[in-house]
Amino acid sequence: MTRTEGFLDSPVFRVVSEAAEKKGTRAFVIGGYVRDCFLGRLNDDIDIVVEGSGIELARAVSDIVREKEGRGCKVSVFKNFGTAMLRYHGTEVEFVGARKESYNRNSRKPVVENGTLEDDQKRRDFTINAMAFSLQKEDFGALVDPFGGIQDLAAGIIRTPLEPETTYSDDPLRMLRAVRFAAKLSTDECRFHIVPESISAMKKMKDRMSILSKERIAEELNKMLLCRKPSIAFRLLDETGLLEYTLPQLAKLKGVENIDGHGHKDNFHHTVQVVDSVAESELAAIAEGKLHDYSPVEGGDGFIETVRTEPCLWLRWAALLHDIGKPASKRYDPDGGWTFHGHEIIGSKMVPKIFQELKMPLNEKMKYVQKLVSLHHRPVALVDDEVTDSAVRRLLFEAGNEIDDLMLLCNSDITSKNPAKVVRLKKNFALVQQKLIEVEAKDELRNFKNPITGEYVMQLYGIPPCKEIGILKEYVKNAILDGVIGNDFEEADRLMRAKASEMGLVENGKC
Repeated sequence: MTRTEGFLDSPVFRVVSEAAEKKGTRAFVIGGYVRDCFLGRLNDDIDIVVEGSGIELARAVSDIVREKEGRGCKVSVFKNFGTAMLRYHGTEVEFVGARKESYNRNSRKPVVENGTLEDDQKRRDFTINAMAFSLQKEDFGALVDPFGGIQDLAAGIIRTPLEPETTYSDDPLRMLRAVRFAAKLSTDECRFHIVPESISAMKKMKDRMSILSKERIAEELNKMLLCRKPSIAFRLLDETGLLEYTLPQLAKLKGVENIDGHGHKDNFHHTVQVVDSVAESELAAIAEGKLHDYSPVEGGDGFIETVRTEPCLWLRWAALLHDIGKPASKRYDPDGGWTFHGHEIIGSKMVPKIFQELKMPLNEKMKYVQKLVSLHHRPVALVDDEVTDSAVRRLLFEAGNEIDDLMLLCNSDITSKNPAKVVRLKKNFALVQQKLIEVEAKDELRNFKNPITGEYVMQLYGIPPCKEIGILKEYVKNAILDGVIGNDFEEADRLMRAKASEMGLVENGKC
C-alpha cells in the first residue's frame, strides 16, 4: 500500500474514521474522488464503502457531528440500494456497504451480497475507479490499489479489473462508461485509451446493449456530449459498433458515396467535428460572458435573462443532430453533383422521435433542439446570397432568443478540407453576424410580437373570430419583416386599416 498526503484534509474524513472505529467496522474512500485526487481535478462527491452497513455508518457520522457541533447532518436513506447520503458543510458524502454482485445473463439487475473491500473493488468498472483510501486510524490515507489503477491513470489507460467480458457482461453500461471516461479524462497532454482487449470485448458483446434501458443510455450520451472534446466518445462508439445501439440515426451518416468521380463529405466525421467546434466555441464564449439563457417569467410575458455559466447540453444535442436528415435527402444530380436539399426540415422532424426513443424530455428542451436543427442552414445560406435586412429580420423573428446559439452552431458548421474556402466563408459569415447586430438594435425583432392583436381587430371592427383577422395580422407581420413599415403600433395600425378597407371591413361592421 502507498501512503498519500493532502488528499484527505477535509474534516469529514476524520469524522467518518471515528464513526467507523466506534462501530467496529472498516471504511474507505473509493472511486471517482480517489481518481480525481491524482488527476488534480475538483470532485465534491465522496463515496465511502463500508465493510458492514453503509446506512448505519452514515447515521453514526451524523450522531458524532451532533455531539461536536450541536446539530447532526440530515441522512437520506435509500433502502432499495442499501445506501445513505448526507451533506457535511456542503460536501456530499454517500455511504454504501461493501458488496459482491452477480448478474443473470438476461437481466441488468444484479444479485447483491455483503462483501469485503476486495470484493467491492473487483466489481468496479475500471482499475482507475477501483482505488481506495483507507480511513482506519492505523493507516489513515493509505492507498489500496490491487489492480494497478495508479499506473493506468499515469499511462492514460482505461482497463477493467477483471476480464473485460466478465465486467461488460455483468453490466453492459460499462462499455458506454469506458467510452465516456476516455473522452472525459483526455487532455491535450494525455489522451486516454481503452486497452485493445477491452475494445475487442466491446465489439464482441455489443448486442448485450439491448438489455439496457433507454434512460441509462441517454444519461451516458449526455455526459459524453458535455465532455471537452465529445468526438473522442462518438468515434469510439463507431469503432466498437456501439453507435448502432445508441444512436442508429447517427450511424447512417457514415460513409462516402461516389458516382462518376463525384463524392460528398463523410457526414458522420463532419458532425463530430462540428460538435467539437461547438463545445470549444461555447466554452470560450462562456468565459467571456457572451452567452445568455432565457427563462419565461412565471405567470406573465417576457423572459428573465441570465449570463450562461455552464455548457448547454441541448446546444450540444443540436450540433450532434444538425445533419441527421441528410441520408433521407441525399440525391445525385449529374450536373451539380450531390445535394441534400431540405435536410434541415427532415432532420427537425426526426428530433422528436429520437428524443422519444431515448426517453428524453419532449418539452421546451426538445423544441429548442428542433428549432436549431431546422434553422441551422439559414445563416449559412445568407453567406452565399446578398445579406438583406429583410432576410435578417426573418431569421431574427424565427430564431428568437436562440439566435446566439444558432449563430454559434452555424459558424461551427463551416468546415472544408480547403482552408481558403473556410477562411472566405467565415469572413462572409462575420458580415452576417454584424448585420444581425445592426438589425436587432434598430428593429427590436428578437421574440417579435405583432403590434396588431386579434382582440384589437375584433374590437375595432366589431367582428367575431374569423379568417380575416389572421389575414390582417399576417399582412402586418410580413410588412414589418420586409421593412415596409417599422416595428411600431402606429405604422402597423395605419397599414392594417388600409388593408381592412380593401377587404371591405368597416368599423363595427361584419365579416
